[in-house]
Amino acid sequence: MEVQPPLFLFWVRHRHQFETKYKDGNTQAFNLIHGADVANNPVSGHALLCNQDFFPIKPADYGKFLVLSLGTGTAKIEEKYDAVQSGKWGVLGWLYNKGNTPLIDSFSHASFDIVDIHISVLFQALHSDKGYLRIQDDELKGDTASVDVSTKDNLNRLVEAGRGLLKKPVCKVNLETGKNEPDPSRGTNEEELIHFARKLSNERRARLQKKGNIKQ
Repeated sequence: MEVQPPLFLFWVRHRHQFETKYKDGNTQAFNLIHGADVANNPVSGHALLCNQDFFPIKPADYGKFLVLSLGTGTAKIEEKYDAVQSGKWGVLGWLYNKGNTPLIDSFSHASFDIVDIHISVLFQALHSDKGYLRIQDDELKGDTASVDVSTKDNLNRLVEAGRGLLKKPVCKVNLETGKNEPDPSRGTNEEELIHFARKLSNERRARLQKKGNIKQ
């Protein structure tokens, strides 16, 4: 019987780095690791499959979907690791490296990043970009990026970060780089939230009118 290596060792060994050069001369580096770190949070259609209100769905109906995704904030992306460097680490290096925790960072970021990318790909492919709104601050620093600092000062800073995020432009995933970039076709996060709320309110009113619960 073949003995399989522990998942952690299998995951660490499968990493690869390569670089792509484009026609304009610019290059882009790719640092890849085994997909097991995101497999624990797959994108699932279970909720849709269990709710008969969603089916049958015609291709033209996908524009009716609204998806609002609210993040809780992450530390500023610093691109601290690469595949060549991490390939030289042992187990302890993955657990703790120069004040950082690469394994935890990879697991925590990969899960929600891959979900964001999958949904973005779906909505962009269906030409329904404006039906998906992801609001996330990925530039937090210090205590504001921590998940366990609940002092009054830090909570106030988080409130201010949230208010500032409302004024920032809506971003969407660049499917080439995987990074979030401002979407020039949309307004601020605050404006898009108001737009979403108005559409939901109109839909709710239309359903109640159809049932005869309110007058037109």
